[in-house]
This record gives sequence, C-alpha cells and structure tokens, in this order.
Amino acid sequence: MIPTGAGSVELGKVDEPEPVEHEAVVRVDAYSVNRGETFLLESPRAGWRPGKDVAGTVVREAASGAGPVRGQRVVAHPESGGWAERVAVPVARLATLPDEVPTTAAAALPLAGLTALRLARTVGSLPGRRVLLTGASGGVGHYFVELATAQGAYVTAVVGRAERGTRLRQLGAEVLTDIEQADRGYDVVIESVGGALFPAAWSRLSTRGLFVWMGQSSRQRPVVDFFDWTGGTSATLRKFLYSDDPTPVTDDLAALVRLVRLGHLHPEIDSVRPWQQTPDVLSALLARQIRGNAVLEVTP
Repeated sequence: MIPTGAGSVELGKVDEPEPVEHEAVVRVDAYSVNRGETFLLESPRAGWRPGKDVAGTVVREAASGAGPVRGQRVVAHPESGGWAERVAVPVARLATLPDEVPTTAAAALPLAGLTALRLARTVGSLPGRRVLLTGASGGVGHYFVELATAQGAYVTAVVGRAERGTRLRQLGAEVLTDIEQADRGYDVVIESVGGALFPAAWSRLSTRGLFVWMGQSSRQRPVVDFFDWTGGTSATLRKFLYSDDPTPVTDDLAALVRLVRLGHLHPEIDSVRPWQQTPDVLSALLARQIRGNAVLEVTP
C-alpha cells in the first residue's frame, strides 16, 4: 500500500525488502491500521510507507542468526512498511506466535497493545484505584480497560456514543458519553482527546492524583488555566509516549501474546477485511466508525 499524498493509500509495486543483518523478512498475512497513521498519510514524507502492526510468517531469517527461523509464525512491530506482502523487521521487534493465537488477533496487538501495557506500567499499582479514561473506544482503550479492571481498578471510560462502549462495559468499566457526567476525585486520569476535554478531565483529578497526557485525537489544542483549579491539589501531570519505555519490544510483544493465549486479553476487532479495502477502512477510522481495531488480510 503506497500513500496517495491525499490521506489514503493505493495498491502498487515496490522493490523486494532488503534486510540488514539483524532483520528477518516476514510474509504478511494480516495487518492492523492505527489512527496515528491516518494523520501521517495526510502529508507523507518521501519514500515512507505505512504499516506498524503485522502478523505473518518468517520467509527469510536474519543473517545474524538471531530471532525466529524460517517458517515460524510471528507478530511484528516494524517502524513502517508493513502494509505489504513482505516486510523486513528487526528481530528485536518480533515475537513468535503459538498455534492458539490467530493471525488476525495477533495483527491487532502491536501498537495498541504495547501502548496499553506500557500505560499500565506507567500508572503503577492499580488495585482499588479510580481511573478516568477519555477516548476509550479505540484499541488502546479496550486493552487498557481489560488490563486495569483485571487488576482491581475502578475504570470510568468516556466514549463518543453509547454503542461504542458496549464491550468496555462488558470488560468491567463504567461507560459515559459526556465527561460532565463523571464524578470528581479520580486517582488517575488518562487523557487522549485534547481540546475542551483536557481541562474538563483535569478538573476530575484527586489531590495528589496522576494526570497522564497521551495525545489529542481531536487535533484541537487544550487550553488550561492551572490557577482555575476545581479538582484536587498537588497533582502530577505526565506526558506519555509508548516508545519511551525501556522494555524491549520483543519482550512486551511476547507478554501480550502470552496474555491472549491464556485468555487474559482479548483483542477487540471491529472487522476483518481483504487488504484491498484499506482505503475504506481508513475513511471509517477517521469517521470514528471503528470500535477497537480493524484488521486487513493480505490476499493474492
């Protein structure tokens, strides 16, 4: 899939991937699309192709001898280029897949799963804590809610429409469609929408609470008057980037795969479609018509 330069992609021919010493070549069987990639597609840099979440089979192992061998099923988190029939991936960004984990489920794991896992690590101990999560109906939100409620957290998830919170409610979260419905005094607030939602979420924080900023999907800058404090005092504001976590990607991918295999984590997959429909899925994602993750299967 090649960027059109107008916010979408189209099928095209590119050169075969040429791996360096520590890269394996993966035949891609399925991939997942992410909202952040839709933003990059609006003004793609020269030579860049999207694709950070893939699952498939190693067809050429790394020349270094490290990592999975030819024929092994894997989940991978390349920096780019994964929306293709084949992609070269550093072995440090690969994890093997057991037979019990379907390829389509694995394809939905990398970016959203890594973000949720590392977000839970950043927040720290969760049992008994009250957590408010905005923009909760995407892949990250579903993974985080399942991880957090399993640890005993009381999670309130804010979504745009009631139907987008169905699965979150099943996973144990309280679901709201308006942040003004939320109480005050949350131990942790995780905000990813921006705009007017940021200060509204900030005011819900408890004294000595933790406010984690992880993006602004609305693409609207928040305006906050820290002297107009209607919540607690002595709070901590932290910027979160999943890529800053020092844990090796391969270790965290393996942890996610293990959680899925054991039935402790369930990828929320809105739909599975042939990869020729990627432009349609991108449009649906921008229109907030995708709940959880959308997966594309690579077919001949």
